[in-house]
Amino acid sequence: MKIGQLSLDQEFMTSQNAGLFVNTMMGWPGVPSYDMPNGGPAYPLSALGVRLRAQITPSLTALAGVFDGNPLGNDPTNMHGTNFNVQNGALFIGELQYAVNGGGTASPGSDGLPGLYKIGVWYNTGSFADQRYDSNGLPLAASGSTGVAQQHRGNYSLYAVADQTIWQPDPEGSRALNVFARIMGSPGDRNLVSWSANAGLVLKKPFPGRDNDSLGVGLSYIRVGSHAAGYDQDGGNAVRSSETALELTYQYQVTPWWQIQPDFQYTIHPGAGQNPNNPLLSLRNTFVVGVRTNITF
Repeated sequence: MKIGQLSLDQEFMTSQNAGLFVNTMMGWPGVPSYDMPNGGPAYPLSALGVRLRAQITPSLTALAGVFDGNPLGNDPTNMHGTNFNVQNGALFIGELQYAVNGGGTASPGSDGLPGLYKIGVWYNTGSFADQRYDSNGLPLAASGSTGVAQQHRGNYSLYAVADQTIWQPDPEGSRALNVFARIMGSPGDRNLVSWSANAGLVLKKPFPGRDNDSLGVGLSYIRVGSHAAGYDQDGGNAVRSSETALELTYQYQVTPWWQIQPDFQYTIHPGAGQNPNNPLLSLRNTFVVGVRTNITF
């Protein structure tokens, strides 16, 4: 059991293999990032809560927790996390994890190809604004609208995560090919994003002599909720639909304490197809080249 200021992204909804990538959605996924208040209790935020973990069988683990539903509450200046606001609803979350052959990524001496599968659900008891209709049921973009969004009681999401090694030529070696996938959905009336997904491949030891290097290719996808898209239609704006990001990355272990990671990302329909500076227009696809370095000391 843990009690205190906790972050969900340390234990819930995680994918071991997705952690290699730079794109934000590979870490904390699109649905909680956009649909939980202030992105939920995930880095760089945390929230007051309690988490229980139980080892039901050697292969089956259960996680459950309840947290403050809004890590910032109504006070955006609460940057030190010492103002415990418990008036904005509670966030309940539960997850089951099933391990195959010891886990989700291969390691020297693994007995069979390991895998880790998770299913989960979260529910927030707070109030959530409709993305299209006002308090009288009229489109928010209509001339006679009250301008006050219709409120929905509660919000929720279902999700599933899979990490699986699909190739390991030498059980005593570090070379292995791992696949991962993560998908989650939420109601399209009260959320900007109705579902999101990640998938990819990670190759450990891609070249001889590079035991600690990793090569990865991944895809991230988010789908805009039906009411948010309807709001765009009502207002005559470019209609948001979806955003897809493709990523290619290579993590190079220079020394035991230093990594360099070049990264390439191509985004289709950035902004889900709408320019935030001019909602009448859409944005062109984007290509980004970057590099990340990690120093451990």
